[in-house]
Amino acid sequence: MPTKGMPLHVKVLIGFIAGACFGLFAHFVAPGSPLVTGLVSYVAQPVGQVFLGLLFMLVLPLMFSALVLGVAELGDVASLGRLGWRTLIYTAVVTLIAVGIGLLMVNLIGPGHGLDRGMLDQAMAQGAQKAGEIAATGQQLDFMKLLLGIVPKNVIAAAVDDKQKLGVMFFALMIGIGLVMTPSPATQAFKNAIQGLFEICMRLIGMIIKLAPYAVACLMFALCAQFGWELLLVLGKFALTVIAAIAVHMFIVLPLWVKFAGGMSPRAFFRGSQEALLTAFATASSTGTLPVTLRVAEQNLKLPRKVSRFVLTVGASANHHGTALFEGITVLFLAQAFGIELTLAHQVMVLGLCLLGGIGTAGVPAGSLPVIAMICAVLGIPPEGVGIILGVDRFLDMCRTALNVTGDLATAVVVANRSGEVEEAEAAAVIGTGDGAPEAAT
Repeated sequence: MPTKGMPLHVKVLIGFIAGACFGLFAHFVAPGSPLVTGLVSYVAQPVGQVFLGLLFMLVLPLMFSALVLGVAELGDVASLGRLGWRTLIYTAVVTLIAVGIGLLMVNLIGPGHGLDRGMLDQAMAQGAQKAGEIAATGQQLDFMKLLLGIVPKNVIAAAVDDKQKLGVMFFALMIGIGLVMTPSPATQAFKNAIQGLFEICMRLIGMIIKLAPYAVACLMFALCAQFGWELLLVLGKFALTVIAAIAVHMFIVLPLWVKFAGGMSPRAFFRGSQEALLTAFATASSTGTLPVTLRVAEQNLKLPRKVSRFVLTVGASANHHGTALFEGITVLFLAQAFGIELTLAHQVMVLGLCLLGGIGTAGVPAGSLPVIAMICAVLGIPPEGVGIILGVDRFLDMCRTALNVTGDLATAVVVANRSGEVEEAEAAAVIGTGDGAPEAAT
């Protein structure tokens, strides 16, 4: 729904600029003075950390409910047949390509290498005492143990341990599959309860995000007052890395996919999709854009309702190309910033985690931040480091949401073409209008 007053992303931008300017001024005029130190330690950092804590608080309920519902929305897998499996396979393959592009970009550009480790430790230690401990143990990763830990022996214990959150995601996947395979009044009631939990989480995130302009201003003031221009330059490099990766996937990979697998001209695809893409960019919410996306798919792209409603509804919660790409870049950026060397095996692990993370991320503004924090905790990267990129997250959220919706529509085009649904819909339309009977007015 449209809101009165100044848009949130404008407020965040103002908070970002104001916090950075005041912080740089304080760093230039009185670096290390008791007044500046007091403002940073007792005002700016506590406000920013409370905001991050509110987001982290929603990690478990948000991930669990979003992932369960994302699988449960498949409906009757046996009756959906090829439609469901094609959607799942295409989503997984193209999302992996997106994450791979992101990881390649961040390895080539290295946006996190410009941060001094001592500077980062000092910034994070004041807001999170566990950051140093997690960073110290992050290099001692047991890949096989982590793989075996995907199946949790105790879900409650896995929920308590940050490094076992992947087990909670696996449990959520199994619950979703069980809901699909066991249709009954009792399971429907349970699904309604999970839906209620998901809606509560989205509402809470919507309330928390309203605090983002103030939190961004405080965090940017604290960072710039302590470290000056250096951190801003690295943030700019990080943002350019994300935008470049999004551009490659949106304007090279997806058009080729739509043309050769979907049988549609890329120009016609983007022309028909532009309303949904602009709405997604403005709202930074793929879930909020879903009504527009459905209308665009059926009226502009002429996709059959059976395909568009299934693929796009599932895609709003489980097909997040841009989000998965952003999560992969951010995780490697934070690893570079903290000096944690991720081997090829670890980056393959990040690829898989981001695939699952893209499925489990809520389609709301800043919905990826709790997921990034969870992935960082699994890999031994201080999750509190998410606060570093908070200042540029809103704009990047708008960019990646536009890619999410583009990916949803591209998937719907390809599934419709490869499943033969387009030909069936066109044949039905010819039969319905070619028997001499006048068409009903709509």
